[in-house]
Amino acid sequence: MEQQKLNIVLIMTDEMRGDCMGAAGHPDVKTPYLDTLVQRGIYYPNAYSACPSCIPARAELFTGLSQRHTGRVGYEDGVDWNYKRTLPGELAKQGYYTQCVGKMHVHPLRSLMGFHNVVLHDGTLQAYQNVEIPFYENQQYADDYYYWLKNEKGIRADMIDTGLQCNSWVTRPWIYDEMSHPTNWVVTESIDFLRRRDRRKPFFLMTSFVRPHAPYDAPQIYFDMYRKKELRPPFYGDWDDREYLEENGHIYDSHSGPSDTDMIREQQIGYYACITHIDHQIGRLLQALEAQNLMDNTVIVFTSDHGEMLSDHCLNRKNVPYQGSVRIPMILSGPRHLIGGRKEVRDDIVELRDIMPTLLHLAHDPAEGLDGLDMLGGTHRDYLHGEHLSDYEKHSNQFIVTKADKYIWFPKTGEEQYFRLDTDPYETHNAMGEKQYENRIAQLRKYLIKELAGCPEGYSDGTQLYVGKEGAASLPHAAAE
Repeated sequence: MEQQKLNIVLIMTDEMRGDCMGAAGHPDVKTPYLDTLVQRGIYYPNAYSACPSCIPARAELFTGLSQRHTGRVGYEDGVDWNYKRTLPGELAKQGYYTQCVGKMHVHPLRSLMGFHNVVLHDGTLQAYQNVEIPFYENQQYADDYYYWLKNEKGIRADMIDTGLQCNSWVTRPWIYDEMSHPTNWVVTESIDFLRRRDRRKPFFLMTSFVRPHAPYDAPQIYFDMYRKKELRPPFYGDWDDREYLEENGHIYDSHSGPSDTDMIREQQIGYYACITHIDHQIGRLLQALEAQNLMDNTVIVFTSDHGEMLSDHCLNRKNVPYQGSVRIPMILSGPRHLIGGRKEVRDDIVELRDIMPTLLHLAHDPAEGLDGLDMLGGTHRDYLHGEHLSDYEKHSNQFIVTKADKYIWFPKTGEEQYFRLDTDPYETHNAMGEKQYENRIAQLRKYLIKELAGCPEGYSDGTQLYVGKEGAASLPHAAAE
């Protein structure tokens, strides 16, 4: 009799920092269920998002390719996703019943990307709420959670009835009942999938949360958990742009974050509240898996698409090459005969593109032609090349990160930065120009020159880097058939 294939649950958050778990050593954030997954599996503290914003990061996750090969090196809505091979599509070929609940952030909005079914909630995507968008593509109609909310609360109900905005650092608790919060709704729909699935088939379930991405609107009880705590302040360094903060710190969705220290604390409270809310709902999903006797044959992956600066270094949101933005959580958890069943910490440099080959390996599907590495295999990378094309200020960046250090290059200005992550994990000191690191910086610069050789933007010819070249968020092949 053929051995039954394992089930796979991929739990994904949006904009969750890699350090914001109890198991990661955070002094304030409480995540008992995520900590349990760490205790029962493999934790990767050196996990990164190579292109830290929603669209390019998710392209890597779904395809197993680098940002250079997906063609998405920045954030751009409205570009078709036409990839021939996707993670859910390949698992479907292997006989898996594939389902996504929650955030996809692809185009067109209702693209299945290889899933058999998608129950969609993409958060608030401003590009898909414009009055000029065709009604069938407008979120108010096409997003399943919005459709459900209006059916439950009335035609005027909206997720932004709190007054918050999807990229704002302003916070306040959820104004409706807790079970109608999108975080709860995603888990409710995920549990319903477990009820109605075809039990003759193994399943791949992607439970995809919008939070802790803004708006920071967890139910009141989660705000209360952090209100009286003395929270660790943001990290600052000798290279921070204080003028940028003063110029933008009173704009509600600024890339600098707030300049008011009270508002910084409020953002931390709201952000941490969203994380613990998600954690408790993950606990609800785990209990549903246990009730159906699925845990002995199910692997669970937990990750996020990118991080959040949360006022570190006078910066907010993502896109930038610093740890708050690029470092993400990565956990593989499961029974002993599949994952090990007990806590193991691996310091390999891993990335979102590695999830597809890892899961295909577990499903006994050879993962050929991918850029990602099998995280359970014996191959490792010495460094990771990351980047993000940004449309604000000088923040378009290229970086090389290793277990020990990080080199950053800004193509628009030619500025360079160098951080010793082994001794300075929160990048408080820019060691660029220090003689003791000259050779090491030159080596990392060569890695970047090699990675960018012959790229469409003209950043490198294979021998040197060129400053001032214009880039684009989507490379010419991003939407190719």
